[in-house]
Amino acid sequence: MNKFLLATTMAALLSTGAMAQSTVVTTTGTGHVAAVQIEPEYRTKIRTYVTQHQVRPVQQKIVVGQPVPREVELDAVPADWGPSLTKYRYVYSGERVMLVDPSTRTVVQEID
Repeated sequence: MNKFLLATTMAALLSTGAMAQSTVVTTTGTGHVAAVQIEPEYRTKIRTYVTQHQVRPVQQKIVVGQPVPREVELDAVPADWGPSLTKYRYVYSGERVMLVDPSTRTVVQEID
């Protein structure tokens, strides 16, 4: 009985310790932006969309890892750009489409 109790207690302690270990990622500054993977066929769709819809570029300099100025309007990403991209917004700048995280207005990816 004691061996069973000891084994149960050890298992509980080990599982609690394993659950308590979690990875916490803290990003500070502007250099920590997760890259967005975009398949080549979606890159082509994005370039075609911008050309066909004659999207006007913004005049401000837009840089990956930096927030987009508040005065710049962010456009919704069309569904045909791929399901993983619809959570982002975009802005067209300098012949490049910039994907923007709408919650922080930070540019996460440049599509040339």
